[in-house]
Amino acid sequence: MWGGIVVVAVLVTVVAVGARTEDNSLVVPPPTATEQNDTVALLRDAAEQQDICYGWELKQGGGDVVSAGSNLGVGLSVVDHPQCPRWLRVAATVDYTPESSEAEDFARVVVDGSPEFLYDLFKLETSLSRFGLDGAAFLAEPGWAVTRAAVSLSLLVVERGVVSPEPVVTSAPIAAPSPLPAAGSDLWRERSGWLIGATGMVLIAVLLVVVGLVERRRQRGGAAVTARHGKGRARRGR
Repeated sequence: MWGGIVVVAVLVTVVAVGARTEDNSLVVPPPTATEQNDTVALLRDAAEQQDICYGWELKQGGGDVVSAGSNLGVGLSVVDHPQCPRWLRVAATVDYTPESSEAEDFARVVVDGSPEFLYDLFKLETSLSRFGLDGAAFLAEPGWAVTRAAVSLSLLVVERGVVSPEPVVTSAPIAAPSPLPAAGSDLWRERSGWLIGATGMVLIAVLLVVVGLVERRRQRGGAAVTARHGKGRARRGR
């Protein structure tokens, strides 16, 4: 009797654990707190520059909202918000199916917006795949994908010409550099070797002249000394 009770308890536990594991695998993971906060900061900058509110919404297959946010903050929607007369939002629905089901996992991504963007919504939606934000990305990492898609909208509206790009701030013009001194005549540059040789020969000649003059002066000095000595001996002889 006790053995049968134990077997039944074990089977119930195994079934419960398996069901809980399967349920966890069907849960759509939201973006992390860091991803949400970073996305809000980026969307806030874009909204200030473009005067357009941006947001995101991630739902589970049954319709439950997993995550939402915008430039207004985490959990705040831009839809019909008084501070956002012009707005765009990425809305994604991800549905994970049990392994026992023949149905496949499903991800649907749409871009919603205020009336003035009506004719741009489909193009914006299809352009997200250029950033790698296709259905496979939303199934693999739905939280990361939906926040990145919201940030990408601000780039796509500029590309579409809906808003003008932020003007580039340029520095003050730099004063024109002073002109270089005028170059010498090419005549001298072309004959520079000849001039250097001639200058060297002149210097050698001058040096030889100076040496000759010094030597001659010494000879004259020596002759004068000899003459004085000769006169001295002549006086003594008298």
